Amino acid sequence: MATVKLSQALRDEYENLFNTCVIRHNRAGVVEGIIAKIQANTARYNNAESILGVPWFFTAVIHNMESSLNFTKHLHNGDPLVRRTVQAPAGRPKNGDPPFTWEESASDALSLKGLSSKTDWSLSGTLYQLERYNGFGYRLYHPHVLSPYLWSYSNHYTSGKFVADGIWSDTAVSKQCGAAVLLRRMAENIQIDFADQPIPKPDAKPLVVRYSLKKSSDPMSVSRAGELQRWLNTFPGMFVKVDGVPGARTSDAYKRATGHYLPRDPRG
Repeated sequence: MATVKLSQALRDEYENLFNTCVIRHNRAGVVEGIIAKIQANTARYNNAESILGVPWFFTAVIHNMESSLNFTKHLHNGDPLVRRTVQAPAGRPKNGDPPFTWEESASDALSLKGLSSKTDWSLSGTLYQLERYNGFGYRLYHPHVLSPYLWSYSNHYTSGKFVADGIWSDTAVSKQCGAAVLLRRMAENIQIDFADQPIPKPDAKPLVVRYSLKKSSDPMSVSRAGELQRWLNTFPGMFVKVDGVPGARTSDAYKRATGHYLPRDPRG
């Protein structure tokens, strides 16, 4: 398959897609459930990170895509760890004897892709590696559809997928949550950050919106809360869900930007 290079234009595209990514309301509960399972196993993902230096959250979302977070399966493709992989890439890991530990398999899968601590793990670099892991078939041959491997369950994807190797359907819909969508929600939850997205310093002049856990019945108040959330999203490393509810996550982000929680937040 042809090589796709991480140009500045592609970097800008990835960053724009991530910054404008909105999780579909009817999938929000599923996304939260997946993230809870990932969080329950962060120690194991951190152990994998210590081997190659690949960020734990990258490995975690790949693990969800390839193995449904099952630690008895290869990270390469979801084949059982009791033998070498059968599906492409077949015969992995080449070294050692089965059954393999999940860490052995994960290290081999990531090494096979040339990933390490020296890889570009910026926001755009991370999204590039996610798309590269699955392949650039969507981008090269069906550019009207953004890869569901990244964007399924979000406003950036509706339908269209490969239903088998080389077999395309415009109407088929991915049933998996995209890896970039998981990262977006984890960033909103302040569970992860990226190498080029530092936490902002509290020196900004903020909009003023009062803390509330419920959406106001006043459209103007909802609009102001959404305006605040969009403002917070202008800071590097800040990813706030724009829902018009100035609750705990918005207040957390407000504190990161200004040094203070929202007015009426009981924590401040």
